[in-house]
Amino acid sequence: MQFTFFWKGFVYCAPMDTTALENIRSEFPHIREGLIYLNHAATSPLSARVLRAMQRHLDRRSIGPIDSYEDDMKTVNALRSTVQRLINAPSPDRIAFSMNTSDALNIMASGLSWKSGDRILLNDMEFPANVYPYLNLRRFGVEVDTIACNDGQLTPERIEQAMTPRTRVVAVSAVQFLSGFRADLEAIGSLCRSKGALLIVDGIQAVGAARIDVQKMNIDGLACGAQKWLMSPHGTGFVFVTERLQHMIQQQYLGWLSLDVPWNFRDYGQPLAPSARRYEGGTLNFPGLMGMNGALEFMEEIGWETIEKRVAALVDSLIASLERIDGCTIESPRDRRHRAGIVTIRCAPADKAKHVFARLMASHVVISLREGLLRISPHFYNSENEVDTFVGKLRDEMKRG
Repeated sequence: MQFTFFWKGFVYCAPMDTTALENIRSEFPHIREGLIYLNHAATSPLSARVLRAMQRHLDRRSIGPIDSYEDDMKTVNALRSTVQRLINAPSPDRIAFSMNTSDALNIMASGLSWKSGDRILLNDMEFPANVYPYLNLRRFGVEVDTIACNDGQLTPERIEQAMTPRTRVVAVSAVQFLSGFRADLEAIGSLCRSKGALLIVDGIQAVGAARIDVQKMNIDGLACGAQKWLMSPHGTGFVFVTERLQHMIQQQYLGWLSLDVPWNFRDYGQPLAPSARRYEGGTLNFPGLMGMNGALEFMEEIGWETIEKRVAALVDSLIASLERIDGCTIESPRDRRHRAGIVTIRCAPADKAKHVFARLMASHVVISLREGLLRISPHFYNSENEVDTFVGKLRDEMKRG
C-alpha cells in the first residue's frame, strides 16, 4: 500500500514511510504522554500546529497590535478558500463560518419559507443535531417523515420510496455517527435534483476523513463542525450553500457583518452581502478559526486524498483484526463504499462493553462507548502499532470473566 506525504516541502513515498509518519506524529503532544487516541468521531486532539496558530493570534491580541481584525480576516478568507477546495465548492463565496453543525443546520432549516403540509425526510439513525432543527419546524405545520433503517442501511431506493410530492428537504448525514454507514450521496443528490427536493447534509463525520464533493453530489447545503475529523478547536465549523439555496433562505437573524459593505455604519438601507458571508452576523471566533486554519493547512499539506486512503487502510486493518476476536460483532459496514473512519462493535454478553471501555480508558486507550456499543475511530496520524495495541488489549479484556 503506497502513500505519498507532503511534509514541509518534502515528499515521502512509502508503504507508510516511517520517517514521514514520525514527523507527522511529532505534531501531536498527547502521543508523548503515552495516550493512544482512537476517538476522532467524538473530538480530535489539537496538534502543536494548531496551538502555535492560536498562540500567535493571542499574542497579537495581548501584546500588540491588539486590534488585529484586518489581519485576522485575511487568514479567515484564506481558510474560506481552503474549505472551498476541500469540498469542491464552486467559489469561496459559498462558504460561511459557524460555531458548530447545529448552528449551520439551523441557518438553512429555519431560513426556508415553510407552508403547512410541506414534508422533510429523515431517517432513524441520525445524530440529534440533524433531527431537532427539523422537528422544530412542526410548529409551522411541517410534516417530518422518518425512514426506518432496521438493517443499518440507508439506500437511495428507500429514500425514493419515502419521498412524496410535498417532500422539500431530504436531510441526511454523510456518515452515520454510530454505525459509520456512509451514504451514497452522489445517487441521493441526483435523486433529489430529479424530484425537486433539496439535499441538506450533515458532514461532520465525513469531512476530513472521507471526501465530499458538493458539486458532484448535488448537495444544496452542507453543515460541518470542525472539532472531529478536521482536528480543529471547539466552536468552529462551516456551512456551504448553493446560490439557489441562498436565494431561498430568509435568514432569521442579521448582524452588521451580514451587510454588503459593513463598514458603511450609518447606511441602514444597504442590501445583504451577496455571498454566504451574510450568515456571519457579527465578530467571528477568531482564536478558534486561527486554530482551524492551522489544522486545515497541516492536513492539506499532507493531502486530503492521502488522508482518506490512510484512514481507510487503518480501518481495513482494524476490521480484519476484530473479526478474529470471540465475543465481538462488527456493526459497521464491511463494504468500503459504505464506510469511512468509524468502526463500531457489539460485545457479548450485553453488559461487557461498559467494563471493557472502563478498563481501556484506565490503560490510556481512548475510544467511545455509545448506546452500549464500542466505537473506534482512528485518524491518519495513528500508527499500525497503536491499532494493534488496542486490538490486543480488547482481546485480553474479552477473555476476562
